[in-house]
Amino acid sequence: MAAKEKGYTSSSNKIVVFKHCKHLHTGNTTRTGSFRPPLFHIISTAPIVRLLSRRSRPVPCAAAAMGSSDSQAPLLLPRGSHRKEEEEEEYAAAGKVRGCCGGDGEGGWWREAIAEAGRLASLAAPMIVVALLQLMMQLISTVMVGHLGEVALAGAAIANSLTNVSGFSVLMGLACGLETICGQAYGAEQYHKLALYMYRSIIVLLVVSVPIAIIWVFIPEVLPLIGQQPEIASEVGKYALWLIPGLFAFTVAQCLSKFLQTQSLIFPMVLSSSITLALFIPLCWFMVYKVGMGNAGAALSVSICDWVEVTVLGLYIVLSPSCEKTRAPLTWEAFSGIGSFLRLAVPSALMICISTVVLVYNLPHGIGTAASVRVSNELGAGNPEGARLVVGVALSVILCSAVLVSVTLLALRHFIGIAFSNEEEVINYVTRMVPVLSISVITDSLQGVLSGVSRGCGWQHLGAYVNLGAFYLVGVPVALFFGFAMHLGGMGFWMGMVAGGATQVTLLSIITAMTNWGKMTEKARDRVFEERIPTQSV
Repeated sequence: MAAKEKGYTSSSNKIVVFKHCKHLHTGNTTRTGSFRPPLFHIISTAPIVRLLSRRSRPVPCAAAAMGSSDSQAPLLLPRGSHRKEEEEEEYAAAGKVRGCCGGDGEGGWWREAIAEAGRLASLAAPMIVVALLQLMMQLISTVMVGHLGEVALAGAAIANSLTNVSGFSVLMGLACGLETICGQAYGAEQYHKLALYMYRSIIVLLVVSVPIAIIWVFIPEVLPLIGQQPEIASEVGKYALWLIPGLFAFTVAQCLSKFLQTQSLIFPMVLSSSITLALFIPLCWFMVYKVGMGNAGAALSVSICDWVEVTVLGLYIVLSPSCEKTRAPLTWEAFSGIGSFLRLAVPSALMICISTVVLVYNLPHGIGTAASVRVSNELGAGNPEGARLVVGVALSVILCSAVLVSVTLLALRHFIGIAFSNEEEVINYVTRMVPVLSISVITDSLQGVLSGVSRGCGWQHLGAYVNLGAFYLVGVPVALFFGFAMHLGGMGFWMGMVAGGATQVTLLSIITAMTNWGKMTEKARDRVFEERIPTQSV
């Protein structure tokens, strides 16, 4: 009886809240984006109609499979939903047609698009800064070790490449699974679940880090077997060995960063990266030259600074009022549901590994990450049209940026080679390569954003299949054909990368264009509510 008074009905331990259901977006708008007439909207959202209608079932407005107790069935409404109802009534009274994104016709759409572009920029710009600051640590360590001699430089460069491919990119990709579940949980206002997902990801990634660390220990023995010089292999092994403490710190830092990132809390990430870089420069110089540890000192400095970053991020999460709603104690629930996390994390890792092997893309990665956060938030909040708008704005922004960069490269193609060499042959070769490079800038940029959209939606498995097919079935054969059969050398190999990237962009664009955003919203809400609320602390 109490359940009826509160507006609940219980069936098979599932709680459905009918109160305020008309506030939720259903994604069932017309092609022009106009909302349904008020009378039709009221009829279509009546409980009995919603239960009988299966093809156009609106987004559920309460937790499913959350148990039968009232305490486990929170009333879930998108932020500002009461205000949206008032706005709808005002628009209906005035006889206006409301655009799909909340504006008055086409002008309102443009205002929403500009506002969304601002939100994406506020997320992407700090993410780009963070990526650049983290890249600077690797570059500075290589430069400092380079002054010790060619062998030390070769050891540090090879070690950085091997550890990135075999360890850091894998962990970074696994952590990207949090972009989906944390972003959608935050959009659905299930704040307590963000900490649960973060703890779970830390546990999984720490376990994965153990075999990676073991592989790094045996690098000096493996490299000579594939033809590497013993002295260089020894330097590589020494560098990788002292990076192992930083490997576990990197694992924790990635999970903490995703936890903050999905809440649009980017400032602590910029702060921690800035503090880390400021500490790293003098520490690396001291370890390499004053202590005399050589490249081992550079690697140890990286490990120390990684733990400093973890400390700064952890203190922010524990002490900042911004995380008051989302932080929670560690519970036994974190040790369950690992399979559901891996179903998103493993394809994410595959997508990231394939991408980072062939390119470094800070700008599209930053915008792609911002798009992932915004899409997952909108889907979790039950706003499919908002998610659609994010995708359109993000692709428009990155396309304009990529075209600008490509045109700039083409305009400066006769001068770029001079910055790298005084040899006429090298300068001419770079000049011939720039047009191909300009095309790859566009394909790589679009790929970065579309991959971010896929993480926000939660179909990383499709992205992984696309990446594998595009690069191994198209990119590699084209590179081999032009590089060897057509005797184009490096330009032919780069053309293969462009062909793989273009295939990837085409397939991801088709998948995105065919996406049913209403169903994506339903899947997001189902994903958020598939678990019970954790109650018992460890």
